Amino acid sequence: MSGSRKFPNVAELMRPSGYGVQVALITVAAIVIAVLASMGLVSATGGSPGDALDALYTGSIADTAAWSETLKAATPLLLVALGACISNRAGVFNIGQEGQVLLGAAVAAYVALHLALPGVLVMILSLVAGAIAGGLWSGASAVMHYTRGVNVVVSTLLMSFLAIQLVSFALTVQWLLQAPRASADSIASTESAQLPPSVRIPGFGEYPALEIGGGLVLSIILTIVLAVLLGRSRWGFRLNMLGLNPMAARHAGVRAPWAGGMALALSGAFAGLAGAVILSGQVFRLQPALSNNFGWDGLLVALIARSRPIAAVPVALLFGAFRSGSSFLASTGVPNYLVDIVQALLVLAFVVPPVLAKVKSRGRAEATPPPTEPVPSTTTEPEKVTA
Repeated sequence: MSGSRKFPNVAELMRPSGYGVQVALITVAAIVIAVLASMGLVSATGGSPGDALDALYTGSIADTAAWSETLKAATPLLLVALGACISNRAGVFNIGQEGQVLLGAAVAAYVALHLALPGVLVMILSLVAGAIAGGLWSGASAVMHYTRGVNVVVSTLLMSFLAIQLVSFALTVQWLLQAPRASADSIASTESAQLPPSVRIPGFGEYPALEIGGGLVLSIILTIVLAVLLGRSRWGFRLNMLGLNPMAARHAGVRAPWAGGMALALSGAFAGLAGAVILSGQVFRLQPALSNNFGWDGLLVALIARSRPIAAVPVALLFGAFRSGSSFLASTGVPNYLVDIVQALLVLAFVVPPVLAKVKSRGRAEATPPPTEPVPSTTTEPEKVTA
């Protein structure tokens, strides 16, 4: 239809792209609006914006102990975001990371608690098992999508809820993941046994000095490797092509079921690895709420970073600071859930401007009339009459 407006492809907006000064100005304006709205919400709930900012600062970056908590929270966020960068680049959007994180932690806990091997080997195997579990879980959605046309967004979301229920069930069965009872009369717990120290991820530094977990080192290494692969390898080029124009990618020889399915599986693998890192490097015991919205927040980190692995690092640190600082908000009378609202406003501030700029540029292109070509002359010379 000539009067209809074509909106931008979501894959095109979520991948690295630049719309110039226009997007930068809109982004700055959106951030200012988000900050002002957040201050207004703090005031509306009876708190002081200054006290709230001071509490966030104290709990996130005021000293080495606060920095340790921020880095600890940022580690799984970065891992989940790296996986989301892969699937977003391919135009296959995985939003089931919350269940994949929990399932990866559950499989990692089973391996860590049931394998009778040297501690370091068990630790490595548990991390690998968690990644494989998350990859297989998201890979099931890829199979449904490319064989039966099931929508990936819907299937990954529903599979997430299924994973949460499966893990909750496993924590009620002793031969699976439930911790053994202390006595016959004691109440059965809904958590696993604690991981022995020999299978935990080692770190550097001890409280009150700065603590750097081995999971953070692993996530930084994976960030560098993934940035190189997505930006410099043939595999990364094919993913970008598939996300921007699937039809052109198929004509160029890219097999969409293989490339897209692998991207979705890798996305789940990173989420499962994040769950294993939370278990083996932070909490050391599987619980139903272990995922704690790390999956959802990690996806938001990738969206703000526009699917750039390197850009996901500072964004993950920002979200980690929000997480570690939110525990100090109670002293100011501000509810903790306000941090989630602030995060949502920041996500909108970073995600909406490219959409607006792209829609505006396309609107201008449609309003501009095409150049007119000269009309060829229809007059013809009279034919010569021969005698």
